[in-house]
Amino acid sequence: MELSITSDEALSLDELPKRAVILGGGYIAVEFASIWNGMGVSVDLFFRKELPLRGFDDEMRAVVARNLEARGINLHPRTNLSELVRADDGIKVITDHGEELMADVVLFATGGRAPNTKRLNLDVVGVELDKMGAVKVDEYSRTNIPSIWAVGDVTNRMNLTPVALMEGTCFAKTVFGGQPSKPDYRDVPCAVFCIPTLSVVGLSEEQAIDQAEGDILVFTSSFNPMKNTISGRQEKTVMKLVVDAETDKVLGASMCGPDAPEIMQKVDMGKNCMYPKVLLLYETMISISMTQSGRYNDPNGIYVIDPNGASISVNWH
Repeated sequence: MELSITSDEALSLDELPKRAVILGGGYIAVEFASIWNGMGVSVDLFFRKELPLRGFDDEMRAVVARNLEARGINLHPRTNLSELVRADDGIKVITDHGEELMADVVLFATGGRAPNTKRLNLDVVGVELDKMGAVKVDEYSRTNIPSIWAVGDVTNRMNLTPVALMEGTCFAKTVFGGQPSKPDYRDVPCAVFCIPTLSVVGLSEEQAIDQAEGDILVFTSSFNPMKNTISGRQEKTVMKLVVDAETDKVLGASMCGPDAPEIMQKVDMGKNCMYPKVLLLYETMISISMTQSGRYNDPNGIYVIDPNGASISVNWH
């Protein structure tokens, strides 16, 4: 491990490396790969699965992988690192497949973050922690000590800045406003700041198939953004909606492309609407129409996917 760094050290390097190896397939790994690649660094990204960003919609994960490769990042799926060796011209990286390559810096982005509670001496007052060191709280953010409350990453619930703000707002309403309020963790938008960005809200297609009680509709659209038309970059924006077939309620939305996080915030605001209104929201912002997914493409209409994986052709009316 002495030859590798974490994202903490990556932010304080004395000089920009020419060759970087990154191990991991999550937020930090993908984001640093994009950052360094954008600064002219030769980047090799290693991850254990077939695609990066486990837990996201599989179709959008594939889009991100294609974009990373198209920008010159070397992807090594289903590959781990087995040994790092110091050499005269850098660090020799040896994989579990026996491949060897040289790097100036090796970033390990596999362990996530541990709650920063060690120096708070919470054991002195009896505040309970979990095995990760996170503060245990109830649904109102109160610890086992009635006068002590905790919000944000220290509780290791949903570690996103806007979520911490929401938790703080609920705490203030509960304690100071006389309005008992629980944080709502349903359908929280999130973003991966790769280039271009990925943003999602709600269920992925895979989650919808597993959780839906009935059929779902999947709408996708792929188009070339205007600025890419001018620059000549062949990098498509991809948008996706997952809809309950019976109620027309939007179950999930995702986008990979320029300004995706800002656009997805607006989609989240309208997510409880029926899907034609959300489609209108998409069209108003970026002047496109959602169409059926290419995987379910049928000249006579679209497909419905039921929870058991069967597909049924449904015509447009």
